[in-house]
Amino acid sequence: MSRVTLASVSMSITHPGSSSSAAQTRRAIANTLKGSAGNLIEWYDLYVYAAFSAYFASYFFNAKDPAQAQIDAYLTFALTFLMRPVGSWFFGRYADRHGRRAALTLSVSLMGVGSLLVAVLPGTAQIGVWSTVLMYASRLLQGFSVGGEYGTSATYMSEVATAKRRGFFSSFQYVTLVGGQVLALLSLVILQSTLGEADLKAWGWRIPFAIGAVAALIVLWLRRTMDETISKEQVAAAKGHGSASGEGGEFEAVQPGTLKLLFTKHWKPFAVVVFLTMGGTCAFYLYTTYILSFMNNVSGIPKTQTSVINFWALFVFMLLQPVFGLLSDKLGRRPQLIVFGVLGAIFTWPIMSTLAGVKDPMIAFLLMLAGLVIVVNYTSISALVKAELFPSSVRALGVGLGYAVANSLFGGTVPFIGEWLSSAGHKEWLFTYVTITIVISLVVYIFFLPNKKHTPLDTEFGAAFGTPATADDDGREPSRVS
Repeated sequence: MSRVTLASVSMSITHPGSSSSAAQTRRAIANTLKGSAGNLIEWYDLYVYAAFSAYFASYFFNAKDPAQAQIDAYLTFALTFLMRPVGSWFFGRYADRHGRRAALTLSVSLMGVGSLLVAVLPGTAQIGVWSTVLMYASRLLQGFSVGGEYGTSATYMSEVATAKRRGFFSSFQYVTLVGGQVLALLSLVILQSTLGEADLKAWGWRIPFAIGAVAALIVLWLRRTMDETISKEQVAAAKGHGSASGEGGEFEAVQPGTLKLLFTKHWKPFAVVVFLTMGGTCAFYLYTTYILSFMNNVSGIPKTQTSVINFWALFVFMLLQPVFGLLSDKLGRRPQLIVFGVLGAIFTWPIMSTLAGVKDPMIAFLLMLAGLVIVVNYTSISALVKAELFPSSVRALGVGLGYAVANSLFGGTVPFIGEWLSSAGHKEWLFTYVTITIVISLVVYIFFLPNKKHTPLDTEFGAAFGTPATADDDGREPSRVS
């Protein structure tokens, strides 16, 4: 069978005149929904911890000093980021060698176990220091899980998307990522309105963790029916029976999904991923996670009001993701990232310093929303930009590990650093830190990203519909991967 160019495969699958284009779009939507449902639950499980930490911090940590207990709780949250590179390596390698579906199914299973552990875990009053140790274990397990989720789901969504709407489809990763936070906050708002603070501190905080564990079981069933997107040749190469197809239909000499392949042939895009993520992840965690504690402890806004503020701001932020993803399909990825970099560098300090002195909930909401509107230029397309830098043979590993390294070193530590600096009387130092990271990322956006509207994947055919290696020169549809 003769080799067909990637362009001809793409045209045969995505051309508007093709009779199968509508079916392909429906299939892409179905796979995106199945993949993103798991992403939603993974991030819900992760952020429930941050949302409810004020109620259970003293239960697992320092019962005599609430402020120190909260710092300890955020430090424990930061532990999840230390495990992300390990999870990204494991699941990225697994996804590139055995398939995206298998990796995503395993990931959500482990996340559910972590949530179940917290839901039933006794406090220090019952089992002493073992309570704290087991809480650490649950955070490490969920950090390991979500480390694999990001890179693999980013890769999967970019591969199942139709070529001309890849920005739109891929944006649903952050729709569900932010949606997880929204659901966590919604559960907080509901429980705050139905339970008293005493009940929330005593046992009510366990409810959302139990919900997360049950939801993980449902997603586990859904993910079993997802289409696979890597080729049979790549799986065979991973097993030592062949070579994996690389960029432009060429073949990689090194087995897929290995650190050797990543760091010998694709170390440049890996470095780009780390530094383009740096500023975006710091800004993201500043405006979505730490800001809740900031409004409570610095602005002095009551917890019940900050929960509502965060919920509505993140809800709008979630709805904006596909809008900006679609915009990137029209205007390109790089200009959008530059907009984030410029606006983030200019307005981070003014937004946060103004928020520090605000008591009015509506003004606080508008300030938070302003920050999120800047950040959406990054979040809506960041996963796709990273995926477009790697060939399929190392895509999940490269995207996931690069993102996890940046998150572990920068984004995940923002809540802890912010809480520590605020308690030391230097809250403004955090604004400077985040601004500097954004400026560094802006340099990467300007000088180290390709200036193209679309960067073709090596599987440029709406993914889960076949492989270039099995397509014919006459433009017929490739055989599907099952």
